[in-house]
Amino acid sequence: MKPVPFAERRGFLRSANGTGNGYMKNKRVGVLMGGPSSEREISIKSGKAVCKALEARQIDYVAVELKPGSNTNGYKESVAAELALLNIDIAFIALHGEFGEDGVVQGLLEKMNIPHTGSLSGASKVAMNKITAKEVLKSNDIPIAGHEILTRGSFNKGCGALKAYFKLLGPSLVVKPSNGGSSIGLNIVDNEKALKAAIDDAFKYDDKLIIEEYIPGREITVGIIEDKALPIVEILPKRKFFDFTAKYEKGLTEYIVPAEIDEKTYKICQDVGLRSHKALLARSFSRVDIILNDKLGPVVLELNTIPGLTQTSLLPKAAKAAGIGFEDLCLKILNSALLE
Repeated sequence: MKPVPFAERRGFLRSANGTGNGYMKNKRVGVLMGGPSSEREISIKSGKAVCKALEARQIDYVAVELKPGSNTNGYKESVAAELALLNIDIAFIALHGEFGEDGVVQGLLEKMNIPHTGSLSGASKVAMNKITAKEVLKSNDIPIAGHEILTRGSFNKGCGALKAYFKLLGPSLVVKPSNGGSSIGLNIVDNEKALKAAIDDAFKYDDKLIIEEYIPGREITVGIIEDKALPIVEILPKRKFFDFTAKYEKGLTEYIVPAEIDEKTYKICQDVGLRSHKALLARSFSRVDIILNDKLGPVVLELNTIPGLTQTSLLPKAAKAAGIGFEDLCLKILNSALLE
C-alpha cells in the first residue's frame, strides 16, 4: 500500500460565503483504492477521481492504494497496520469487489473506530453476496429473477443435469459468481456446451454461483444518494449485453438519462430501487440494477453498495442529471461517513 499525501495542511476554514467544507476542518481523509479483487484497476480509477474531487474542494486527503494479494487475516492485519500509521480521521472507500464491498474492510475500519463512507459491514456483506441479497429482496416482495444455486464440488457435469437448468429456468440462462461485480465471470447462454463453459468461467471467481433465468427487457439503473432515488439511467450496450468490455471501453454503450419511460412506470422503478436499498440496509448511497420487462415490470438484478465513482460512471451520471456535480456527489458520500 503506497500512501500519496495531497498536502501537509490539516484543515481549513469555511469559504467566505459559508458554503465550504467546514465540517471537515482538521479532518484527514484516507481514500482507499486498489486492493486484492479482480476489479482492482477499476477501483484505482474511482479512487483517483475521488482524490481529484477532494483536492478541488481543498480537503486534506491521503490516497491509499492497497496492494494486490489475497483476502486473508494476514492481509487485513497489514492494511490495519498501514492505516494506523497514516492517522486518518475518515476513510473514503473507493474499493470494488472482494475486500472492499463484502464488508471486510468496513469491519476492519469499524473495529479501528475509523468512520467510513457507505454501508456498514453487515449490510455490505449481505448485498455483495448475490445469493443472500436475493433472499432478502424476495422476503421483502421485491421482484427478482428465478434462479438456482450451484456450489463447487456439487456440479454434475452430466448432460442431463445441464438440460435440467434449461427446463427449469427457460431457453436462455445467466451464469454469474455469487460474489463480484463489473460483470466479471458473467455469461448469457442458450445451449448446454455454452452453459458448461460459463459455469467453469464463473467458478474461477467464486466457489458458489447463480444460474438464473434470462429476462429480456430494458436495462436500467436507479442510483440512490442520501437515501433518495436519482433520475433513472437506461443502458444501451452495442454488445450482446452490458459486460465488462461494454462497461469500460469507450463508445460501446449509450446511456440515456433520464431514461425515456412513461411517468407511472418511471416512479415504480424508482420505488423498487429505493425499496431494495432500504431492504438491504444500504447506507446513504447505492446503485440498483434492474431489467424492465414489458410483462413483469421492473426486476431487480443486484444492488451495488460501492458503484463506480469516475466522472463517467453510472451513479455520477444520474447525480449530474439531478443537478449534483461530481465534486458535490463525493462530498455527499463523504458526509455519509459521519452518519450513525
